[in-house]
Amino acid sequence: MPFTREDIRTSVERAGDEHWDRLIRHHEDAYPASRPTPGDVCRREADRLNELGLADLPDLALTETRVERLDGTLQITHLFEYRPRGVRLLTEPFVDYE
Repeated sequence: MPFTREDIRTSVERAGDEHWDRLIRHHEDAYPASRPTPGDVCRREADRLNELGLADLPDLALTETRVERLDGTLQITHLFEYRPRGVRLLTEPFVDYE
């Protein structure tokens, strides 16, 4: 089943309030410039993970999504659990969303 914007938002929230707050600050602090909204970032991340085929792997569960702010952009890292072995896997950090 493909990832949705809501799946990514829930995953960010599981990482902690500070991660969701970083998405909000990234968008709001740029005013009057236009940066993607938190919902836009979540939708794009869902699309990106789906394109990588990660939603097609039934043994992987998205545990949390971590958000870091860099100079004018975001760094997103997803934490998955490989259920058969109980191993946690981090994606390579993805930098975008200027």
